[in-house]
Amino acid sequence: MKTIFVMVKCELGKAYSVADEAVTNIEQVSEVYSTSGQYDLLMKLYLPETADIGHFVTERLQTLPGVKDTFTIIAFKAFSEDASV
Repeated sequence: MKTIFVMVKCELGKAYSVADEAVTNIEQVSEVYSTSGQYDLLMKLYLPETADIGHFVTERLQTLPGVKDTFTIIAFKAFSEDASV
């Protein structure tokens, strides 16, 4: 599995609905946190090894209603135990 983190900037007043939509309708979403700073949400996702990260982010996350911008971070190695892998 590939682990990615996606920071999401939302339209004003839409962060909670974007988080709810992602958790409810995108099975690859593991966790969603509200954050302070430039971005409103931080999403942790697990994708299959064969998944195209660019297509996934642009087709599944950036098209969620209320999403203005994303910033994707690809994780290489977890240094703590991760029960989902």
